[in-house]
Amino acid sequence: QVQLVESGGGLVQAGGSLRLSCAASGRIFSITAMGWYRQAPGKQRELVAKISSGGRTNYADSVKGRFTISRNMVTVYLQMNSLKPEDTAVYYCNADGAGAGGAFSSWGQGTQVTVSS
Repeated sequence: QVQLVESGGGLVQAGGSLRLSCAASGRIFSITAMGWYRQAPGKQRELVAKISSGGRTNYADSVKGRFTISRNMVTVYLQMNSLKPEDTAVYYCNADGAGAGGAFSSWGQGTQVTVSS
């Protein structure tokens, strides 16, 4: 069982910054990719940013130039700058890889990010 624990969400004014963290734990052999998704009320969950084991990144167009994803071993970070009210959502961490139980794709419990105007 691979678990992901997120932290760093909160309330911030527009133009402000937040840094999210997500740590994976469990019997992990390898992680091929880690990413951040978000879901706003009444909307579908969408990809925000993803980083591969080789360091390749991809971002949603709406966050390019404002958000930066990085990774250190089993922890992934999302630095969010110049936040906008439309960034308000629950942010979820995801990790894909292989562990003692075979291949996995695990999700965190989510952390709320609220940007006030």
